[in-house]
Amino acid sequence: MAEAAAKTVWKISQGHLECPICCCLFKDPKMLDCLHSFCLNCLEEMMSKQKPEAEKITCPVCRRETQVPDGGLQSLASSFFLSSLVDEVKQQEAILGEASAPTATCDCGEGKEATWRCLNCNDNVCQECQKAHRRVKHTKEHQIISLGDWQKSKMPPAEHSKPITRMCTIHHDHPLCFYCDTCDTLICSMCATLDHRSAEHNLLKIDDTIRSFRSEVDNILQKFEKSRQHFKSTEKSIEHARTRLQKKLAQAHSDIDAKAEAEITKIRNKAKLLTTKVDNIGQVRDRQYEKALMHNRDQMERADQTIAAVNDLMRQVDDFELLELKPKVMHNLEFQKELKCEPVNHGLSFIGVRCQDVVSDAELGEVCVSKKWQLKEEFGKEGTGDEEFKLATAVACFRNGDIVVTDTDLKRLSLFSSTGRYKTSVAKGDVRHQLEAPWGVAVSHDDLLFVTDKEKVKVFDTELHFVREFTPSADDADGRSESDLTAVAVDSQRVAVADSGRKVISVHNLDGSLIASISNNMVENFLTISNFGCLVFTNVLDQILLCIDFKGKEMFSVKTFMNGKAAKATGVLCDDDETIYVVVHSRNQGHCAVQRYDSNGAFVATVAQGLYNPLGMAFTPAGDVIVAEVHSVKIFERM
Repeated sequence: MAEAAAKTVWKISQGHLECPICCCLFKDPKMLDCLHSFCLNCLEEMMSKQKPEAEKITCPVCRRETQVPDGGLQSLASSFFLSSLVDEVKQQEAILGEASAPTATCDCGEGKEATWRCLNCNDNVCQECQKAHRRVKHTKEHQIISLGDWQKSKMPPAEHSKPITRMCTIHHDHPLCFYCDTCDTLICSMCATLDHRSAEHNLLKIDDTIRSFRSEVDNILQKFEKSRQHFKSTEKSIEHARTRLQKKLAQAHSDIDAKAEAEITKIRNKAKLLTTKVDNIGQVRDRQYEKALMHNRDQMERADQTIAAVNDLMRQVDDFELLELKPKVMHNLEFQKELKCEPVNHGLSFIGVRCQDVVSDAELGEVCVSKKWQLKEEFGKEGTGDEEFKLATAVACFRNGDIVVTDTDLKRLSLFSSTGRYKTSVAKGDVRHQLEAPWGVAVSHDDLLFVTDKEKVKVFDTELHFVREFTPSADDADGRSESDLTAVAVDSQRVAVADSGRKVISVHNLDGSLIASISNNMVENFLTISNFGCLVFTNVLDQILLCIDFKGKEMFSVKTFMNGKAAKATGVLCDDDETIYVVVHSRNQGHCAVQRYDSNGAFVATVAQGLYNPLGMAFTPAGDVIVAEVHSVKIFERM
């Protein structure tokens, strides 16, 4: 049992009491500025291998440098807590091991029988080591007794440990009782009377100081944790953008190869040249992403090392030693202010190819290094006819490319082909289709059209035939009695409905059954479901883009600007690469734009400009973007 207990003591202490250099129990541990501790002899050996004029020593754990004091390495701060803990572990091992080891061996490691015990070193020593102890200046004053007398005494470990009350190093018979905040040092009452009595010295009680100090460290560590979360989120976005770059590169290769095959032999060489150009751009950009990732990981690695050292120190040392180390701890925590996260450059993740016919010495195609929207199709004009609009508000698209448009002034739902050819429409008063005043529209993966119509959501097929309807939750947390359903959004599993009257977003299964009801005073007329599992919507009056999760927790809320001035935000759309597109309005019609944001709400770029009065947006199956522009509908090709 004694042997098992001794092994337990060693197992518990091993991770904390071994010097990282010699991997043995600490002997005279000294602490560097980075808060890592090492045996004095180990540090001296390291220093002896450096240039004689070297004034700094490099920590072998974190590579931080520490200025060597004028008095040499011996003058470095001693880790009294580690020394005391090592002493106690040694005593416990010796006492617990008596039953299984009647004959002790010398700690010199040569296997000789120990006959003496050094009470200062807490080592068992043989006859030769005992004589050496007496000869060496550093140890000749140590108290050495016979091992038998020491074992008989069975001195409890507590008597070997350092007393709780620390005495002043200047006035040895006075206990430390104050902390001079001006000098960053512990002092006794005599120090306070003689050397720290002037008004410039701010004397504090030790308990108050340690309480304040621990609180300050806790606050800084919390900031570190926030930084860690930010770095983690940014790294995820960088990885996502990097993956998207690889997909775009693959798609660019495919486009290039398709064009090359069409032109057969005459363009093969030029196809290779263009592929090389694309690859070179991709490699340069990939290296930039790699550099950003390595920078951020290096920053957090350095931060983690500092945090680990500080946490170990805060957990292990006593209050007096902690206050003595306060300047070093705070100096190390200053690194938090220097943390700089390399942001995500989403623009670098796009690369495409615009191919062209090859004549004479012309190149096979043009490399597109940034995303651009190009007008592909436009239909409709102001009026009340079948192919005209008074207020085209929202759009949606079926899998066959047919486009659905709501006109909130005419209270009409219209169906067009992918090229803008009119097919059919449903208006207020049409009893067969059960429609009164359509507003928002969205198409599910199985081609069902969801339409908000006053207080109900109605479902139609691809030919605008009525299928069913459901009424969202009438819960009224804000005391409003009238429902005003506006936007609707659909993903593969859910339907989200915006009720601007009650300021509620209700989330339903595709059959209309309620999943959750989320209150939010900012919800208005435009809403979408992101591919990263959130609800994204805009507030026109407050000029804000918002994102919440399906429990109502706010992920971000950002002001929308255009040309440096706050701008109203209306339509919103989320891409499969975590991109958010937002319609923003200038004060002058005809100067509106579509902006791109990342999944954290950070502005990336403007992708389309010069729009008249854009409102709702939707994707086509081919990935083009449809925009409702009050009196017309525009289709943009994304290049």
